[in-house]
Amino acid sequence: MIERYSRPAMKRVWSDENKYDTWLAVELAAVEAWAAEGVVPKADAAKLRSAAHDLGRLQDILKRTKHDMTAFLGSITERLGPEGRWLHHGLTTSDVWDTATSLQLRQAAAILDEDVARVIEGLGARALKHKDDLMMGRTHGVHAEPITFGLKLAVWWDEMRRHKARLAEAAKGIAVGKLSGPVGSHATVPPSVEERVCAKLGLAVAPLSSQVLQRDRHAHFIVTLALIAASLEKFATEIRALQRTEIREVEEPFGEGQTGSSSMPHKRNPELSERICGLARLVRGHSVTALENVALWGERDISHSSAERLILPDSCLALDYMLDLFAGIVEGMRAYPDRMRKNLESSNGAFFSQRLLLSMVEHGFAREEAYKLVQVLSMRAFDEGVHLRELASANAKVREVLSRAELAGVFDETHYVRHVDEVFRRAGLLPAIQRKTSKAQR
Repeated sequence: MIERYSRPAMKRVWSDENKYDTWLAVELAAVEAWAAEGVVPKADAAKLRSAAHDLGRLQDILKRTKHDMTAFLGSITERLGPEGRWLHHGLTTSDVWDTATSLQLRQAAAILDEDVARVIEGLGARALKHKDDLMMGRTHGVHAEPITFGLKLAVWWDEMRRHKARLAEAAKGIAVGKLSGPVGSHATVPPSVEERVCAKLGLAVAPLSSQVLQRDRHAHFIVTLALIAASLEKFATEIRALQRTEIREVEEPFGEGQTGSSSMPHKRNPELSERICGLARLVRGHSVTALENVALWGERDISHSSAERLILPDSCLALDYMLDLFAGIVEGMRAYPDRMRKNLESSNGAFFSQRLLLSMVEHGFAREEAYKLVQVLSMRAFDEGVHLRELASANAKVREVLSRAELAGVFDETHYVRHVDEVFRRAGLLPAIQRKTSKAQR
C-alpha cells in the first residue's frame, strides 16, 4: 500500500521488521519445544534465546538464494556457533511462514476491531443526536415517505455492529498455527511440538493441515474485510448523494483553508467519501483473489504466496485507512435539518399518498379504485405545485368517505416517525422502558 493510505500502527504490523521478528518468534518457540521433548540440548536452547536476524544481511543473502527462508536463517546462523543447527529443525518454510502470518493477521485484526468500534460509537452518537430530524426517505432516488436522519444512521450503526461480530469470527478462524512438516504428515515434527509452539504463541492448533494452512481461513478473513469495505462504500455513497447541491442535507467536514478545486474556489466536494468508494473496490478485488487462492495443487503449491504478499497487507492497510477516514466523516459531518425540511416539502405532500389510499380503503373504497384516484391526485400535486391535502379536500369522492378531521389525520407527518423511539430502544440505542407490573402479575 502506498504511504498516503498507510497508517502507522497497521504499517508496523506488515513491515519487514515485524514479519521477520515474528518468524524468529516461531523458530525460537520451536527450539524450546524440541528442548522440552529432549531433542535440543537445554544449553543450546538457552544460547539460541538471544538469536537475532539482520535485515540488511538477509537482503544480501536473498540476492543469492532467491529464497526468503534460507536467507532469513542464514542471516541468523552465520553469527552463531554449533547451536545454530537447531533452528528450523524438522520444519518446512510454510510451518514458520503460515504460523507467523496468522500472528500478523491477529495483530491486524486487533487494530481493525478498534477502528470498527470507533465507527460504531460515532454512528451511535450521531444517530441519537439526529433521532428526531425529519427528512425524506428515498427509494430509487425518488421521494418515498419521511424518515429521520437519526434512523438512517442507526441502520448504519447496526450494520457495523454485525461487522464487528464477523471480524471477531474471522480473526478467530485465522488465529491458528501449524508445524506439521512437509505435506502435513508430522513425519519430521510431532504433534506435541506443534502444540507446544502454538500454546507459546497464543494460537490454536490447526487440527489438520497439509504443507500449508488451508486458505479458506484466509479467504474468510479477506472476504470479511471486503464486506466491511462494502458497507463503508454504501454509507459513503449516500453521503455523496446527500451532499449534492440540489439536495445538500449533509456535508462532509470541510476544514479551514481546505480547497475543493484547483479552478473553482466555491467547490466543497465529497472527496473523502469518494476516496472510500474507490478503496472499497480495491478490497473487494482482493477478496476474489483470496477465494481463488483456496485451490492449490496437491498438498501445496506457491501460487497463493505471491498474491498474499499483496492482498493480505494491502487489504488490512486499506480498510484501516477507510475506517479511520469514515469515523472522521461521521464525527465532523454537517447536517442541515432545515434543508431536509425544505426538500421534504418540495413534493407538495405527494408522499402522503399511501396514507390517503389506506384511509379510503378502510372507509369502504375498493383498493384498485382508491389507488387510481390517489395516483391522479398525487401526479397533479407534482405537476401543478398544489399540496395533495388541498386536492384531496376538493375531491368529491374523497369528501364522501373522509371527514375534515379524518383528512387532517391523514396528513399528519408525525405518523411516519411515531415508532422511532421504540425502534431505537429495541436496537439498544435508547434504554428500555421499565414497565410497571400489578400486584396480581407479581
